[in-house]
Amino acid sequence: MDTQRLLLYMALSFLGLILYQTWQHDYNRVEPVPTELAAEGVTTATPAPAPADLPQAAGTPTQTAQASAVPGNASAPAAPAVRVKTDVLDVSISSVGGTIESVLLLDYPVSIKKPDEPFTLLSNKPSRFLAAESGLQSRANEPAPTHLTPLTSTGPNEIIMNDGGTIAVPFSWVSDKGVEVTKTLTLKAGSYEIDVEYNIVNNSNEPWPVNQYRQLKRKRATSDEKQQFVNTYIGAVLSNDEDIYNKISLGDIEDDNLSEEVTNGWVAMIQHYFAAAWIPSENENNTAYTRFVSSADNRYIIGMVSDTQSVPVGGTAKFSTKAYIGPKIQKTLAAAAPNLDLTVDYGWLSIIARPLFWLLDKIHGLVGNWGWAIIFTTVVIKAFFYKLSEASYKSMARMKLLQPKLASLKERYGDDRAKMGQATMDLYKKEKVNPLGGCLPMLVQIPVFIALYWTLLESVELRQAPWMFHIKDLSIKDPLFILPVLMAVSMYIQQKLNPAPVDPIQAKVFQFLPLIFGVFFAMFPAGLVLYWVVNNTLSIMQQYYITRYVIGDGTKKAK
Repeated sequence: MDTQRLLLYMALSFLGLILYQTWQHDYNRVEPVPTELAAEGVTTATPAPAPADLPQAAGTPTQTAQASAVPGNASAPAAPAVRVKTDVLDVSISSVGGTIESVLLLDYPVSIKKPDEPFTLLSNKPSRFLAAESGLQSRANEPAPTHLTPLTSTGPNEIIMNDGGTIAVPFSWVSDKGVEVTKTLTLKAGSYEIDVEYNIVNNSNEPWPVNQYRQLKRKRATSDEKQQFVNTYIGAVLSNDEDIYNKISLGDIEDDNLSEEVTNGWVAMIQHYFAAAWIPSENENNTAYTRFVSSADNRYIIGMVSDTQSVPVGGTAKFSTKAYIGPKIQKTLAAAAPNLDLTVDYGWLSIIARPLFWLLDKIHGLVGNWGWAIIFTTVVIKAFFYKLSEASYKSMARMKLLQPKLASLKERYGDDRAKMGQATMDLYKKEKVNPLGGCLPMLVQIPVFIALYWTLLESVELRQAPWMFHIKDLSIKDPLFILPVLMAVSMYIQQKLNPAPVDPIQAKVFQFLPLIFGVFFAMFPAGLVLYWVVNNTLSIMQQYYITRYVIGDGTKKAK
């Protein structure tokens, strides 16, 4: 197999994989079968959205009435909310259940064209619903403050952080029998974490068995959450001691209800660049669950429910948990919970991609620009693989010298493939040329280049990051298509430096490859195309240098 043919196969396979993933994401979705389930509000009105092995308290008239106030229900009246604004978050907390129903990320505008409009990660709007719900449930068929229960806010309706520190937002609830619950949500300056704490005082005449649950509920991805041409994972994730990163797609949630014991884990809903996660206290035992709520606007749920503890008469108890709602910044995620940084999903090449991001991040710390960081990272990688490239280009130079003899064999044996193949191998043996010599060194480098590709695609740091001139956002396509044109030109020059295929049909196909790839890459994020342009340019420079100065001017056989 010659080098040109190998490159063709690899390139087409790479594009085929991307097209297949996009098709799977957009068109291969199995639609849910209509069921006899009630509307979401009534279904989740019971105080136990946990697995079925936990006793479920029947919906009392009070609880059923609360169902109309479910966040995100188009027919529900608007519930009072408390707005909290820190230096990085603008949060709306509903007085119904203390649900985190809206989160705006103040440091992440919607687009460079709308710099004053923060990106909305959580929303109670039916068109793009994603909420972080939590509550308590009782196993004694007693009322408990679920995420559907109206709570009393004991503070102001709007709190703006002016001088750092923390902001505590308390809500209270009292049962008919005297059980008092205070739910407090705490936000910190510069943090995407929200602490949630329940303080329980049992003033009733009997013990109160209770546990806590927290869940993330969303609709399917909307068009503005998807990337152009290349789609990254949008769905649920479960982490525990046995499986630190288990993706549970929305289709999986439709197919089956999950129920799994979890210690030291977390649940999350992730999308490109951003994540929302519930993180329990350390060493807390939980049961992770998923639910699909079939209704007018289908909802997908992943959550955790804790073990039950009994609050004695006159006694107290406390439950605590925290939510992470923000960008997928690896250092921030790792500090929030073990393995949460895995939501920056580089796929099966993570073992290579993570060191590459470390290198990219360190270079960015020196140059202060992600575009130049991409360029210098590519330079470092090419330098690291210089010796392999040298061996590859030497082999290709030898192959180029053999092109006239190979053409002569083609004329002599015509369509007799057996004789042509034998004569070709004899020629390689006589000239001491390994036809795979130009391929094998390149094969070693391919995983590194693909890993860097996914590193650039998944890193939120490149979102709306400018380079220079007209490139104002490395995460979207080049608006003037200059980089894709340069990529096509560099690919064409590379072709001219390599030995042409003997087969005339292959030669014609290769002539159109730069144009085809230029069209494909026109839809790619500018940061990715910049990487390919720099990589191709460095390859041309390396090949020219090695061919001219290491091997010679091409008029004599390489040593």
